[in-house]
Amino acid sequence: MSFTAKDVQTLRQSTGAGMMDCKKALEANNGDMEEAKQWLREKGLAASAKRDDRENTQGVVALVVSGNVGAIVKLKCETDFVAGSDQFKAEAQALAELVAAKGEAAVSERAAILDDLKITLKEKIELGEVARVEAAPGNVIDSYQHIQGGRGVNAVLVEIANGSVDLAHDIAVHIAFARPKYLTRDEVPADVVDKERATLETISRNEGKPEAALPKIVEGRINGFFKDVCLVEQPYAKDDKQSVTQVLGGASIVRFAQIEIG
Repeated sequence: MSFTAKDVQTLRQSTGAGMMDCKKALEANNGDMEEAKQWLREKGLAASAKRDDRENTQGVVALVVSGNVGAIVKLKCETDFVAGSDQFKAEAQALAELVAAKGEAAVSERAAILDDLKITLKEKIELGEVARVEAAPGNVIDSYQHIQGGRGVNAVLVEIANGSVDLAHDIAVHIAFARPKYLTRDEVPADVVDKERATLETISRNEGKPEAALPKIVEGRINGFFKDVCLVEQPYAKDDKQSVTQVLGGASIVRFAQIEIG
């Protein structure tokens, strides 16, 4: 029975085995898909298929900044042992460099390598979030990466207009630890604000606040919510007497990206 390249890919997807091993399995079993699966299983080459339902909350966050372009890639695995291995960290870095050079979609070029890595390292390994920031002409970009156990676990990119690289770096450090979800309150989805407002109203009412005072109390608390989740309104990490907006002065944050493990 003959087989095609598509058959090899199908076998690979269903077993998690490497491309060449799948081809050998089909050759050894005259193209019979089920027999090839059994052949791979008997040789211990389909073991990674059993890992599909495992949690992979460990990994590496790789960061690359080149000129006016920055990229962050999260590569996920099951254990910190694999996350700290040179082979795993090198692959994460290679992916980040590829994204910086060609764009986020370019990660697909290394899909086969990731599949083989699952076999080699014997864990559920997959790509996590990917981000790319290309600064507009005249703007600056900088970053911060938090290293833990010899691997990146939290990375930030920031693009700033009318500011310095040093300022961009300081803001990136702030973002790494303050973890804002949005840049400004205008970016917070209306349904998120409505849900938070309703929750705060319920909390205030349960606290026994006067009904007539509820609108003012809730408005004050919703402003506190914005200070928690919006970058420009947050108290600056290095000096909480100032907001991020005050630290920026005449500069402005165009956009930011943060990716971390966990």
